[in-house]
Amino acid sequence: MDRTAASMLRWILLLLDLINNFHFSRSEIWGTETVALGGGAVLSAPPTFFPLHQVFFMDVKSVEDMIEASSGVHFSGFHMNGLELRNTEVGQRTTLAAEEMHKQPFVIGVAGGAASGKTTVCDMIIQQLHDQRVVLVNQDSFYHDLTEEELTRVHEYNFDHPDAFDTEQLLCAMEKLRHGQAVDIPKYDFKSYKNNVFPARRVNPSDVILLEGILIFHDPRVRELMNMKLFVDTDADVRLARRIRRDTVEKGRDISTVLDQYSKFVKPAFDDFILPTKKYADIIIPRGGDNHVAIDLIVQHICTKLGQHDMCKIYPNLYVIQSTFQIRGMHTLIRDSLTTKHDFVFYADRLIRLVVEHGLGHLPFTEKQVITPTGSVYTGVDFCKRLCGVSIIRSGESMENALRACCKGIKIGKILIHREGDNGQQLIYEKLPQDISDRHVLLLDPILGTGNSAVQAILLLISKGVPESNIIFLNLISAPQGVHVVCKRFPRIKIVTSEIETGLNEDFRVVPGMGEFGDRYFGTDDDDEEHH
Repeated sequence: MDRTAASMLRWILLLLDLINNFHFSRSEIWGTETVALGGGAVLSAPPTFFPLHQVFFMDVKSVEDMIEASSGVHFSGFHMNGLELRNTEVGQRTTLAAEEMHKQPFVIGVAGGAASGKTTVCDMIIQQLHDQRVVLVNQDSFYHDLTEEELTRVHEYNFDHPDAFDTEQLLCAMEKLRHGQAVDIPKYDFKSYKNNVFPARRVNPSDVILLEGILIFHDPRVRELMNMKLFVDTDADVRLARRIRRDTVEKGRDISTVLDQYSKFVKPAFDDFILPTKKYADIIIPRGGDNHVAIDLIVQHICTKLGQHDMCKIYPNLYVIQSTFQIRGMHTLIRDSLTTKHDFVFYADRLIRLVVEHGLGHLPFTEKQVITPTGSVYTGVDFCKRLCGVSIIRSGESMENALRACCKGIKIGKILIHREGDNGQQLIYEKLPQDISDRHVLLLDPILGTGNSAVQAILLLISKGVPESNIIFLNLISAPQGVHVVCKRFPRIKIVTSEIETGLNEDFRVVPGMGEFGDRYFGTDDDDEEHH
């Protein structure tokens, strides 16, 4: 094959690879465009088109450049390859914060009585998550070494008591794994009762961490590390039979010793320490590894979580609308500091409408049947009747038009929060529907920054009798810091946003952000900073 044919084949393969990895509209291929953001940052995004006939006349280097450019950031703050901050100090801090957050694994705690099938369940999950990086951390690896005095009375030592475990060492190992660091996990020897007999097992950071042990739910500090908690519930007789077989074969104990230890320590510890932690489980698995249906459903849920942003893995009440090139293009326009007020308002309204529609999807619905013009019966749903909006003045008022367009005749209340410094905040105005306690509330604020204003607004709504679960907080962009503040304090509130940002800079402004939203939307010249 001559060089011309080889070159032709090469760029055809590159083009086919591009087509296979991206979705196109008719005969157009997305390119990238660099824009200056309101916060002084630079964002690569895909508002530009390359007609397909132009691609055929590009050389190989141009096609490669286009492919490289087209693989930029998909969500702001998700992948940092296409994001560059001009301010070096702020850029380094926000970049590191985003990378650290991106490495957060999905931690699954698996608890249950001894010999209940916890390890079997973990093995089955690992097998089904074959395309993900999964590691298993066993609580048994963190038993305390027995002292010489304890060794002389080893048959009286309670291995099923919470004090038998070195929880501090376990927490240290988990923190390292959660922050992307490899860790050496000891291997406990149940014959010498030491954890330095065998070489430590090197565990690398992974997408999923399975944390398994009988008392893994006992310490609240360990529970807080988990994104999902499973409890394996197996019949006591089955667990005893398994324990006899395991301890005699693997640990070299005789049957009488196993039975004596079971009646003296294992059974009381299960009743006193293990069984009470069952209430913390998100999912209870009867019959352990024999329950294939439950494990299949768990694996499906894990796969769904792995496809979400890391913040959504941590907080199940956070919802980020699915990004498309259309949404990405609109974000590029409203973030561009050179965008005119008319264009800013037009595309901001379009994005707000999408967020509002997504938020409405989280309202309760009832089944309803109607008769179509053809005389057929159609089974659908009926909208929630008791609904109102509450905008946090003044940026929140920019979201009212989209809400009114979606919900005809909806009541809208207002909350004005006066900001004094970074921490001092004072409510100076509120006008809310009198029956707001009986309604579901859509709380409107386009930017979630520090979360201080949102917390005060939510506290006000709760003081008016609005149940926490009846509040849906809608915004265009959210900083991770604000999400943490709101979700940790109000775990039953739903947050709906279109993008998760990189973070906050030293001035508590959202980065990359879009500047002062209210000033740009309403066309004012007020330069006072709003920290949201």
